[in-house]
Amino acid sequence: MTRSNAVIYQPQACTPESLRILARYLELALDEGESVILMRIGTQVRSVYVGDPSGALEDLTDHGVVAAFQADEMLALTRLGLNRITADDQQYRFMRSVRYIADRQAVVFTPT
Repeated sequence: MTRSNAVIYQPQACTPESLRILARYLELALDEGESVILMRIGTQVRSVYVGDPSGALEDLTDHGVVAAFQADEMLALTRLGLNRITADDQQYRFMRSVRYIADRQAVVFTPT
């Protein structure tokens, strides 16, 4: 049996709010067969889109914003590559990657 090199967020007594937010967006992405895209738009908030990250920004569905500190915590609790998290007793598996969309760096969470 081979060991996985996936980052696994171990559930604690209380799921951090940032992972609950990420889980809600992952659910949307799963329903649509797409990815969650997080983009910096200022110092206080990050834009959240759902769609195909290889397409144009105009083709992504805008799902509002999250506070920068919550987005930063999402990134601190996940890593590039394969991730597994548990949020409120539900398990999620996704790939985290980075790409450029419309000349802006974006973090992409793709459910697997």
